[in-house]
Amino acid sequence: MNVPLTTVGALVRGPSGRFLIVRTTKWRGSWGVPGGKVEYLETLEAALTREFLEETGLPLTGVRFALLQEAVNSPEFHKEAHFVLVNYFAETDRETLIPNEEIAEYAWVSLEEALTYPLNSFTVALVRRAQEAA
Repeated sequence: MNVPLTTVGALVRGPSGRFLIVRTTKWRGSWGVPGGKVEYLETLEAALTREFLEETGLPLTGVRFALLQEAVNSPEFHKEAHFVLVNYFAETDRETLIPNEEIAEYAWVSLEEALTYPLNSFTVALVRRAQEAA
């Protein structure tokens, strides 16, 4: 049975005040934020903390809900999929990553600089929400 997949991701601010964005092959080379799938019986925040640590080696603090989005067969994603994207804002106490194989490239940027990167549309919405909240 096919059902929508719940995922979590976060726009994270480091100690310099800049935000982490990453480029992965899953989003056809566009930039986004780290995150991933929620496992059965795992809370959303626990999934976010786990996924972020697995992908970047960075711990998160100050996790707070930012935005709920839906991606239904987005041409930006590398294959057919239906996601419920639960987006957060958070902080981390360091900016030295230990990126896993999913991250091809990363950058710490201001919100304005982030919008100059080829972000996927879902990350553009998240960055714009962060600008509204600032």
